[in-house]
Amino acid sequence: MLDTPDLKLIQGIDDKDVELSFLKNIPMAFCKVNLILPLSIEQGRLKALVYNENSFFALREIAAKHGVEPVPLLAEREMILQSISRFYGRIGSAEEVMENIEGEDLSMLAKEFETPKDLLELTEEAPVIRLLNALLQQAVHERVSDIHIEPYETKLEIRMRVDGVLNTVIRPKKIMQDAIVSRIKIMANLDIAEKRLPQDGRIRILLGGSDIDIRVSIIPTVFGERAVLRLLDRKQGVLGLSDVGFDKHYEELFSNVLTMPNGIILVTGPTGSGKTTTLYAALNVIYSVEKNIITVEDPVEYQLDGVGQIQVNPGIGLTFASGLRSILRQDPDVIMVGEIRDIETAEIAIHASLTGHLVLSTLHTNDAASAVTRLVDMGIEPFLVASSIVGVLAQRLVRIICPKCKTAYEPEDDKLRYFNEPPLKLYRGKGCEACKYTGYFGRTAIFEFMLINNAIRTLIGSKADAVLIKGKAIENNMQTLRMNGLEKVKQGITTLSEVLRVTHKDYADI
Repeated sequence: MLDTPDLKLIQGIDDKDVELSFLKNIPMAFCKVNLILPLSIEQGRLKALVYNENSFFALREIAAKHGVEPVPLLAEREMILQSISRFYGRIGSAEEVMENIEGEDLSMLAKEFETPKDLLELTEEAPVIRLLNALLQQAVHERVSDIHIEPYETKLEIRMRVDGVLNTVIRPKKIMQDAIVSRIKIMANLDIAEKRLPQDGRIRILLGGSDIDIRVSIIPTVFGERAVLRLLDRKQGVLGLSDVGFDKHYEELFSNVLTMPNGIILVTGPTGSGKTTTLYAALNVIYSVEKNIITVEDPVEYQLDGVGQIQVNPGIGLTFASGLRSILRQDPDVIMVGEIRDIETAEIAIHASLTGHLVLSTLHTNDAASAVTRLVDMGIEPFLVASSIVGVLAQRLVRIICPKCKTAYEPEDDKLRYFNEPPLKLYRGKGCEACKYTGYFGRTAIFEFMLINNAIRTLIGSKADAVLIKGKAIENNMQTLRMNGLEKVKQGITTLSEVLRVTHKDYADI
């Protein structure tokens, strides 16, 4: 660090301290190499974070170029690097790049992207590359989970999903369609000549200090190929049960079931409801050096230390069923199966649970009770379902009220009818810059946890329907998804409209 005792060490900077319009004229690589972050020019003075002599000399060079006085602000190396990633991530949104591209000649794009050779010869200044880089950069900065590239008859639309909600970002010219998809295929090592069949691939990139794993899905449609990119931050790590959304009561209840030596624990919900994240959190609770834990997943989203993870590959015959069958020869204590999709996988999982293994898996059902009837519908004998399953957790994701613009209000009478004990006040977000004026920032889960006791086992064995099973579970003090969601509404975590949105078809208001 720069040996200047007269300079006070800066601990942090706010958004208002950085002039992005000035920063975009200085290459990010220059700042990283010299450990410097120019902040702003005010009254003939250039303020910048510096770390060592190289930083100071770089600051003097920039100041001289602009004819201003250098003002160094001393900061730790890590803080400067994090700030560089943070603020450069906000420069050059997809909209800005599109505005610049609009004035360029795009007539040669289709020809440029006809063959792999032409693609590989493209420079980093190619319009499509600039646009995709800007999209990915914006996605990381805005906590985007998915990017959708959607072709229609006369237009191309690009949408991003933030906190579970899709919004249109840009509408590039239709002529760019094939070039954008071809560029994505090259990045994901897919066949750019194949346009008739669906293709899946992966991209791994570093963006703004974040290690991002991107799952790519491309399918042919009537108006061209449609691409969806799902972003996963590899540095985020595995969450704990409380991070997922469990309150103390549910965390204790679920953790107790996870200590069982054998049986099946199912997590249910639609696609994108956070089931896999909950399973990872559960494995985090179970993990110890004394246990052998093996998973079979599609795909492996996060690497877990001390856990053997198998990636499903149907192309070579490695399915959930075949992977699970092989796992049983590895002397496991705990098995996680990404999803029970067919009767073969279900039978092997039940066999494993009945021979001394704890099995965790997921099912696509609307609620907890439907999970057991779904297995029976698959062809599993009811007595096997009743004797193997120890608990079923149904869940949905709801958006969290933005903490920076959260305000209380007195609810109207039509909203109070959902509560057994009407609250005096509820909460909502007014909308601010932090939440992009949506009133929400981040997501959490609401749950419905059905413990399988003797009464419910009897109902399962008699082939009772899901309504009867759910009614019995509620008699045993099970909270439905809506009940648990309303508790989070009263606590000011989410809004009533969010809970009603994700539990609209929940028939459990019994």
